[in-house]
Amino acid sequence: MHIHILGICGTFMGGVAALARAAGHTVTGCDQNVYPPMSTQLEALGIDLMTGFDADQLDRVNPDMFVVGNVVKRGMPLMEAILDRGLPYTSGPQWLAENVLHGLWVLAVAGTHGKTTTSSMLAWVLEDCGLAPGFLIGGIPENFGLSARLPGEPPAEPGGRSPFFVIEADEYDTAFFDKRSKFVHYRPRTALLNNLEFDHADIFADLAAIETQFHHLVRTVPGNGRLVVNGREPALDRVLARGAWTPVERFGAEGGWQAGDANADGHFDVLLDGSVVGRVCWTLMGEHNRLNAVAAVAAARHVGVRPADACAALGRFSNVKRRMEVKGVVNDVTVYDDFAHHPTAIATTVAGLRARIGDDTRILAVLEPRSNTMKLGTMKAELPASLAQADRVFCYGAQLGWNPADVLAPLGDKAETFDDLDALVARVAAVARPGDQVLVMSNGGFGGVHGKLLQALAGN
Repeated sequence: MHIHILGICGTFMGGVAALARAAGHTVTGCDQNVYPPMSTQLEALGIDLMTGFDADQLDRVNPDMFVVGNVVKRGMPLMEAILDRGLPYTSGPQWLAENVLHGLWVLAVAGTHGKTTTSSMLAWVLEDCGLAPGFLIGGIPENFGLSARLPGEPPAEPGGRSPFFVIEADEYDTAFFDKRSKFVHYRPRTALLNNLEFDHADIFADLAAIETQFHHLVRTVPGNGRLVVNGREPALDRVLARGAWTPVERFGAEGGWQAGDANADGHFDVLLDGSVVGRVCWTLMGEHNRLNAVAAVAAARHVGVRPADACAALGRFSNVKRRMEVKGVVNDVTVYDDFAHHPTAIATTVAGLRARIGDDTRILAVLEPRSNTMKLGTMKAELPASLAQADRVFCYGAQLGWNPADVLAPLGDKAETFDDLDALVARVAAVARPGDQVLVMSNGGFGGVHGKLLQALAGN
């Protein structure tokens, strides 16, 4: 089959492209926003990319199916031509469900925050324990070097294929013609519900609307499946109160699964019903990552992985690109790249870095409020508190519908805002001093700011 993917450079659709190519399909695609790491992954796969959504693409490709990403809107010339000519099309999640996930034991990781990291942890645990899972993750786990693959051949079953598939289960809408959340297509047997807050203000009116979608996901999990649920989240309690037909295991609250306190090296015990079942020895920072780890251990146990083995595997986990990824160190100034784009994620990321470096080292937070929710200003009132543990804040406010200087005023003179990216880079370089930690947070390419900062810090 030849499929042409509209919006191929998104992390999800890029993963669909990789899976389709691995399954033997001919894959082409188009998009208008192309930047690493997804663009480089597609290039390495030899997938032909076209720029934009012009209707003349139909003169160059004649696919069996158009797979439409949720970036595509009515009015785009290519989509209008597909509709006018009556050509076959489907959504990315539906194509994935019908052509890849059908018949597999799907482990789905849902939640407002931590989906990518927790999915990566879970996929790695299964891999390290010899289960050779397939996966589709909205980032590139460093242990694998790619965002998606088909199930492999378990070492213990030569010639066989793993039945397991780990997927990052996003609550965002499926497509312009299917306004259900993506994750309702996946039919998981193991569903991990990490947390739930209001987000995606361009799609959902309020938190209750998102809770409804999570309830729809819960409805699809079979009775012999498993729900692994964050016990600290009132919103998830409300979701389950609307009906659950599957055994539930909770983590993070009294009883159930818990993470012990971390020592100075970041090592901690994993407990189940008050008893230690394993110890994780790693260098990841923050309580949020300990909870992610505990959730992954619980989900892995549902497919037969002993908790002690899962904990040992996490000791060999290498995190995900764009999650506290060190981009470089110049003149003893460290520049990080992080995907944090929601006030809770920003606060968690800053707190995790603060816990690692202590109170005597400065954090220079460089923020681009780029997500649709942040652009709309829905969560802007929460930004000052989320950045409170940073020593200096530099916000790039171009093309926002609100004034970041007014919003960040509670931070006083430690916050500065810029409409010009080069001016922001120059200011950070002027303020930075040896030992500083420059924490860049954005869910986009941010104009290549990381490289620009490293060059400026080097005096180039």
